[in-house]
Amino acid sequence: MEIKVLGPGCAKCKQAEQIVKEAVAESGVTATVEKVTDVMQIAGYGVFGTPAVVVDGEVKIVGKVPKKKDVMAWIR
Repeated sequence: MEIKVLGPGCAKCKQAEQIVKEAVAESGVTATVEKVTDVMQIAGYGVFGTPAVVVDGEVKIVGKVPKKKDVMAWIR
């Protein structure tokens, strides 16, 4: 499983990345978590508000920090 956290590095983007990493660790799912900061790559997903989370190429949330329970549901 491939998870990407999209965002330039703002506080909310860092918070989203931390929540995703915690959810992956707690779930026991094998996944790579990548932080994408390049604006052109982010726009390539059709995302114009950050933070955003992409799971296996599918945009799951845009413009807000996800709740851990939501991330857990996406990766199961």
